[in-house]
Amino acid sequence: MELVIAIIAAYLLGSIPFGLITGKIWANVDVREFGSGNIGMSNVLRTLGPIPALIVLLFDAGKGFFAVTLGRQLFTDPTWWLVLGIVAIAGHNWSIFLGFKGGRGVATTAGVLLAISPFIALVLVGIWLLSLAISRYISLSSIIAVSALPIIFYFLDYPITYFWLGLLISIFTIFRHRPNIQRLMAGTEYKFGEKGQRN
Repeated sequence: MELVIAIIAAYLLGSIPFGLITGKIWANVDVREFGSGNIGMSNVLRTLGPIPALIVLLFDAGKGFFAVTLGRQLFTDPTWWLVLGIVAIAGHNWSIFLGFKGGRGVATTAGVLLAISPFIALVLVGIWLLSLAISRYISLSSIIAVSALPIIFYFLDYPITYFWLGLLISIFTIFRHRPNIQRLMAGTEYKFGEKGQRN
């Protein structure tokens, strides 16, 4: 019963659409009507600017961080810590408050990894920044960085369950970025710094 309650709590926490809330409070706009139509940090950045984007980044990352922290308080098996983090990512991606729609889960994933291992989080941020400097695509950089996660878990000798759960997070990321991948292939994806247009 404790596990069930923890999973529900992590999902509901992850489901809070901070990007949508910030857009409404900051400028009375629905960020889903602009740019990529996403509620995440990158679309808030191109729609509202850096300060609202930073707010969304912190709150979305906080969802993942606190889900893992909840797991640490309740369970001794570290596998459950990461499981609850993944549940929070799923809540962000398929929010019950948005008709099971949502964001891409990258910031929430960053929060999960920060709680699991600041070192791994730092490595992936480094990969993300390098990819962004080369490509100028936030979406592509996010896919590359998160896709490295299971490999890092494997080579740092984490339990094999972490490899498989890391692979699941990578699959989540790629799946949720399908529209971005289509725009990348068509050459119409937004680059870092470009302003989002109303859809």
